[in-house]
Amino acid sequence: MSLSELAVSYAALILADEDIDITADKLQTLIKAAKLDDVEPIWTTLFAKALEGKNVKDMLLNVGSGGGAAAAAPTGGAAGGAAAAADEPAKEEEKKEEEKEESDEDMGFGLFD
Repeated sequence: MSLSELAVSYAALILADEDIDITADKLQTLIKAAKLDDVEPIWTTLFAKALEGKNVKDMLLNVGSGGGAAAAAPTGGAAGGAAAAADEPAKEEEKKEEEKEESDEDMGFGLFD
C-alpha cells in the first residue's frame, strides 16, 4: 500500500470514528493538516466514492463474517426436504460440467505435443 492510500485510509477512519460523513474535501483537509502534500486528490475522491453511504465502523466490525454468505438452511421437516430437493439439481449440473471437461481432454492433442 502506498503512502497516499495509507494516508487516505487513516483519514477515513478518523472521520468514521467521529461520525462525520466521509467526503473528498474532508479527507483532503485531514491530509493537509497532517502535512502530507504529496497525496493526489484522486485518492480522496476514490475513497469518498467507495465509502459513500457505508458505515465504516460496521464494515470493520464485520470483517471476519464473510459478507455475501448464503442464508442459513432452514430447519424443519418440510422446509428441509425442499432445501434438499433444491440442492439435487445443482449437484447434477456439476456432474455434467465435469463430464464435459473430461471429454475435452480426449481430443488427441495436448499443449506439449
